[in-house]
Amino acid sequence: MVTHQLDRVQARRIAVRAQLLGDSRPTDLLTVVRQLTLVQIDPTAAVAPSADLVCWSRLGSSYQPSQLRQALEQDRTLFEHQAMLRPMDDLGLYLAAMAVWPSYERQREWLRANDAFRRDVLRLLGSSGPLLSRDIPDTCPVPWPSSGWTNNRNVTQMLEFLVLRGEVAVAGRQGRQRLWDVAERVYPAGTPVVPLEQAHRVRNERRLRALGIARAKAAAVPGEPAEVGDAGEQAVVEGVPGVWRVDPAALGQPFTGRTALLSPFDRLVHDRARLAELFEYEYVLEMYKPKASRRWGYFALPILHGDRLVGKVDATADRRRGSLVVHAIHEDVPFTPQLTRAVHDELRDLAAWLELSAEGLR
Repeated sequence: MVTHQLDRVQARRIAVRAQLLGDSRPTDLLTVVRQLTLVQIDPTAAVAPSADLVCWSRLGSSYQPSQLRQALEQDRTLFEHQAMLRPMDDLGLYLAAMAVWPSYERQREWLRANDAFRRDVLRLLGSSGPLLSRDIPDTCPVPWPSSGWTNNRNVTQMLEFLVLRGEVAVAGRQGRQRLWDVAERVYPAGTPVVPLEQAHRVRNERRLRALGIARAKAAAVPGEPAEVGDAGEQAVVEGVPGVWRVDPAALGQPFTGRTALLSPFDRLVHDRARLAELFEYEYVLEMYKPKASRRWGYFALPILHGDRLVGKVDATADRRRGSLVVHAIHEDVPFTPQLTRAVHDELRDLAAWLELSAEGLR
């Protein structure tokens, strides 16, 4: 078994290049999402919606949010699943899992008790969809039991379950609200179903290609896993305990970096353990903290420079004032004049893309 010997610089460059954050930018949206395998959707828009920030950081100001909507709602080259935008090319990797969902008895029992409700939802969507959840009557005889945000939200819960079963799909959005429809009007007919075990293996391989380097096993996180199983080849990183998996196609590739501002939900920074081990970078999303307890800001944007994460930007898009307000630039390392100019240039480019002026830059 080959074990590749890497230092942190090599490991970081593999990770940055895999996430399309090197100097050579991709030129189209579908290339970006195919390589990343997913773009996370999050409603927070202190600067811009996370999905748009992720695309802008790769494509630059040629990217427009309307491109994402068109790919999802008209071209059907992307689909939304579990708050992630994914390439429609990958749909077949999820269909086998949909066919056997759910695996937990509590969910199976609720669906059995509410089969008439399920059929009501499918019948209405089939005749009148796509619809917002508020346009679907709640005919549920057995409410969903929860003490959290799902308590008694029976329509939304049923729709979420039917998406996981492959019977319903997200057809698009009206503002931030999802539009639901029967899956056969959203997913391409005749999509080949990849068997479950093979699909799991291919998804691990695709995830490793998107990350470049990752742990075989990692802490569980909501949504997409951070681990890659036995995909790729074994590697060790100097100064970092344990064994990694690396995409062999990423080894020995040239690297030229650039400066980029990242969404807090960017895949380069989503795995905080990997972030600390490879980049020696501390980051916490502080939007859930009281204002007085925040160190970096409500929605601080990580700053990538070359193969290092060097700081955070606390900024807010103030549409009423027509400004991108830069409250603070936190330097994790002392900024050189060149680095300061590069960060300011990115902020001005971000402001121009948002059609705002840049406020707070010297």
